[in-house]
Amino acid sequence: MSGTAEVNGVRLVYEDGGQGVAIVTLHGGPGMGSRAGDWAAFQPLTDTYRLISFDQRGNGDSEGAEPYSHAQFVADLEALRQKLDLGKIVVLGGSYGGFLALEYALAHPENLHAVILRDTAASNRFQDISKERAMSSTFPMDEATLDRLFSGQVRDDDDFRESFAMIQPLYNVIYDPQESAKRLAAIPFRYETHNWAFSRNQPEYDLTARLPEIQVPVLITVGRHDWITPLEASEELAAGLPNHELVVFEHSGHSPQTEERELFLSTVRGFLSRNLPTAP
Repeated sequence: MSGTAEVNGVRLVYEDGGQGVAIVTLHGGPGMGSRAGDWAAFQPLTDTYRLISFDQRGNGDSEGAEPYSHAQFVADLEALRQKLDLGKIVVLGGSYGGFLALEYALAHPENLHAVILRDTAASNRFQDISKERAMSSTFPMDEATLDRLFSGQVRDDDDFRESFAMIQPLYNVIYDPQESAKRLAAIPFRYETHNWAFSRNQPEYDLTARLPEIQVPVLITVGRHDWITPLEASEELAAGLPNHELVVFEHSGHSPQTEERELFLSTVRGFLSRNLPTAP
């Protein structure tokens, strides 16, 4: 079921299905992410859980309004949780959405059963590794374009689309040009959101010192061959989170939820079965 909710001055668009404990997904890619990928990947979980996937402010079909700060994204999630009367939730954050999942866990631990992280990081200190892997790949890379992306300096939506098209082949272990072109055409690019996130949020992002404060169970998942949030970033998370499980997907890049979908879903189900309260 699709719905809309007025939250903190913007209209957010969401998908809602299933029953039980609510899992709320947080997409990555500020300015190019949307609910669509998470909804498609995790919809099988609606046989046991309630699944909410929404477009964050300034993303997908949702309205945009500054600020696009982590604090605002967290406030929007909390307001949506209250509006939909979800009670205690599981937050599932992928890539940049994992940043927000961690921020939410620090701000609202009382509202969480657990956190699931996918190919994300607790700090910005892996950008040099990401850039090195891009530049040393077999795909043609323009260093200036890469730097503009990483620093949030894209000029408009068309520039954003062309710049992302350059790095798109890096994300999956198996590159399928036709499938990539199809995905690229479906992405709703919104450059203002991206520029805010990467020029203002990302440079100061470092939660490593606060990770021990997150006491709820956390599942950390990562593709072995992820270039943008490499394995080292998940190992840093594991070193700081006191109640975690780390699972590495050996045949995936940045998207094990699609590259090894069945294994990913079974991993999530196992984690939730061990860490959620059983129904009376």
